[in-house]
Amino acid sequence: MRITISGPPGSGKTTACRELSARLGIEAVVFGEFFRKLAKDRGMTLAEFGELAEKDQSIDEKIDGMILEAARENPDIILESRLSAHMLTKNNIPAFRIYLGASPDVRIRRVGIRDGESFDDVYRHTIERQSSEAKRYKMYYDIDIEDRSVYDLVINTDNMDPEQVVSRIIEEIKEC
Repeated sequence: MRITISGPPGSGKTTACRELSARLGIEAVVFGEFFRKLAKDRGMTLAEFGELAEKDQSIDEKIDGMILEAARENPDIILESRLSAHMLTKNNIPAFRIYLGASPDVRIRRVGIRDGESFDDVYRHTIERQSSEAKRYKMYYDIDIEDRSVYDLVINTDNMDPEQVVSRIIEEIKEC
């Protein structure tokens, strides 16, 4: 089964992706790591690299092409990225599409803990990143990243630990 996991920074999607992969024995691909590596290779912050991506569509096209290639080549895979559900939907590739969300305060605290940054710095970086992504996705693909209609399952992770999130996902998958 193809599974996509999407959501904003700090929603728990990467953690859920890895745990779900381990529990189901299905390969997982985390595209946010690829974006971070591209930024690091260019000596840029995520915000700076996002600004560059607003001017250079080839950056997103490369990543999104990788998403589609991975989905087409693997009937059993977990794809974690902000656009994976939208991209597979637009390209008629079947998948179970999951959206993980959380309140801004919870997400910013999680990212701050993960990255070792202050709340104010994480807040600023997160807002910049989300704004850049929303702008690019609309401009390049006419995708409204806030559109939840493509998802089979939407979970608010505010009051859930990773185990609870993954258990809920597995329950829903079993019902398919």
